[in-house]
Amino acid sequence: MSYRARKWLAGLILVFGLPLYIVMAVSVVGLFERPSILVELLVYIGLGVLWAFPLKYVFKGIGQPDPDA
Repeated sequence: MSYRARKWLAGLILVFGLPLYIVMAVSVVGLFERPSILVELLVYIGLGVLWAFPLKYVFKGIGQPDPDA
């Protein structure tokens, strides 16, 4: 995937995908009986980190200058 395509895709993911993921995560956690605040915090931290692993390749090197230029 080219640098320009990855940069464009990363922008779309951050603008549309991440808010959608946040709404989905809050909705799923809301389905269960509310646990203690520490357990809930750990769940949200885990979900906050979990979204990045499959998208690591898309975001890798985006802040750097275009290597093809």
